[in-house]
Amino acid sequence: MSRIGKKPITIPSAVTLTQDGQKISAKGPKGELNFTLPEGVTGKIDGDVFTVNPLVINKSGVSLWGMCRTMVANLIEGVTNGYKKELELKGVGYRAQMKGSMLSMQLGFSHDVEYTAPQGVTITAPKPTSVIVEGIDKQKVGQVAAIIRSYRKPEPYKGKGVRYVGEYVRSKEGKKK
Repeated sequence: MSRIGKKPITIPSAVTLTQDGQKISAKGPKGELNFTLPEGVTGKIDGDVFTVNPLVINKSGVSLWGMCRTMVANLIEGVTNGYKKELELKGVGYRAQMKGSMLSMQLGFSHDVEYTAPQGVTITAPKPTSVIVEGIDKQKVGQVAAIIRSYRKPEPYKGKGVRYVGEYVRSKEGKKK
């Protein structure tokens, strides 16, 4: 039995959740998102509560049950508040700035690294050493932040690179003579 799947989702008053067969649509103050429930899982709206139930209780049905409940909860959270990931640049000369809608970063390479965000995600660089990724889709925001971080991951000897705010990078000891 899925402990997460059993929990009902309360729908806030600012959000309208509609169901058309297996397709769930959430509309709120920040925008609109959709999710299609996979085979083996059903959803039901009762007033201001949404519940997810498996059709068959087996390994695949129970695993999809919790995942679908979380996906619908993420839709509601996204259209209500949105999601935000903060990145920081550590290193001498590491800078980020916005050039129109494109993020341009100097990360110690011989060239600038430039990244254009996909539709639905906004990137800002309030300070030269910080980047903020915002949007309503949790998966897109996390993917964009991971792509930006992958250009120069934090290295364990000096700690230089792009990291999430609050991320701990375990440092190694260098060579000894």
